[in-house]
Parts: sequence; C-alpha cells; structure tokens
Amino acid sequence: MTENEVFCIVQNIFKNIFNNSDMVITHSTNSDELENWDSLNHINLMSAVEKEFNIKFALGELMELKNVEKIINLIVNKKLK
Repeated sequence: MTENEVFCIVQNIFKNIFNNSDMVITHSTNSDELENWDSLNHINLMSAVEKEFNIKFALGELMELKNVEKIINLIVNKKLK
C-alpha cells in the first residue's frame, strides 16, 4: 500500500467522522485547524483508522497523532512491519 493510497483512505475517514463529504485535508492538517477535532473525535478517528487498516496504536502513539502527516507515517510504518 502506497502513502498516497493511505492518504486517500484517511481522508475518507475524516469525511465520515466529521460528517463532511466536502472536507479536504492535507498532510499538514492538524487538530488546531479543525474545530471539531476534539478529544472525542480524536478517539473516533483513531478507532476508525485502527479498524480500517487492521492495526493497533499504543497509548503514547495516540497522544502524538496531532496532524495528518503523523497519522499517515505511523500507518505506513505499522503496515510495513
């Protein structure tokens, strides 16, 4: 799976979690930019990512995932293992 494929899937997850089919994210999109990216939606996002990619994040990893680029990088790293 390429980084671009991961990005496309993650973008769809964001659209679903934030209930906004027009949402456009970039690698630099972060939790400060999206009003609804609060702690509850962060958990919802990470849960959806774990389910979609069949991976598990450690608690410490979850705390670091504050932008799209970090999320994608961690997914790619976990999928390569």
